[in-house]
Amino acid sequence: MLAHDFRSFHEASKRNGVILSFGGDLSDNVMVSLGEVLKLRMQQAETDATVAKRVFSIFVEQAQNIIRYSARKLTAADMPPPRVSAGMIAVGADGGRFFVVCGNEVSHAEVPALRARLDHLAGLSAEELRRTYREKLRQPPDEGSLGGSIGLIEIARRSSAPVEYDFQEIGDDLSLFCLKAYI
Repeated sequence: MLAHDFRSFHEASKRNGVILSFGGDLSDNVMVSLGEVLKLRMQQAETDATVAKRVFSIFVEQAQNIIRYSARKLTAADMPPPRVSAGMIAVGADGGRFFVVCGNEVSHAEVPALRARLDHLAGLSAEELRRTYREKLRQPPDEGSLGGSIGLIEIARRSSAPVEYDFQEIGDDLSLFCLKAYI
């Protein structure tokens, strides 16, 4: 049964264009290692350098969001690095373009603000995203932010289409948050 289930998972991943996937405890060190594999895969596929850079950038932003904001943490957010948080991330190709998709658990309380922020970003033009990014760089990070509060803006800016997202309740206080960006 083990081999059958694993083979089914592997074949489903291939059918869906996945070239790199990770699920489990993610840290900055793991992200760097996965990033090296991603770079190698894109070099082997002779991916255009500009496209590869955008894919890599979105991969890093999504991985950092998992590490910083997943509700499932092995280390507390107020502890010094390394932070270790649970999540999933995958990179693939679909219809001649790349995608980066990630998922991690968030509290139900975070969902409305996150949904509003993503809806707002999806409605902005490329120029409006650029202007929002520049404005945000001049401001202090949002309260509770563990970074510069620009990760989602950066993902939206580098994507070739509005990001897709979804939330699914998975418990009394948690939802699975998934974010997919196309390049």
